[in-house]
Amino acid sequence: MKKLGMILSLLIIVALGSIAFKSIRLGGIMGRVTPVDAAASVSLVSGTDTLKAQISQGAFTFTNLKQGVYSVWIRANAPYKDTLIENVAVKDSATTDLGEIKLQQ
Repeated sequence: MKKLGMILSLLIIVALGSIAFKSIRLGGIMGRVTPVDAAASVSLVSGTDTLKAQISQGAFTFTNLKQGVYSVWIRANAPYKDTLIENVAVKDSATTDLGEIKLQQ
């Protein structure tokens, strides 16, 4: 009887542990800035948190993002203008593609 009680207790603990430590699925954001040399930096803003991404041939990618809504701020080189893209949604395990972002002069 004690053995049965121990087995049931262990099963309950394992079940609760698997619920409590549910894996978080992460998403991302990607895009391309044109002209290729127009962007100085790309930042991702969520609340008070800011991330920066490397730009390679105009392309950028943010990975390992939690589900939520973000703003993408592109700081431009002169004579181009900075660009802010608001309300970019990231869903679990999905990468949001912003496509081609043309910076204006």
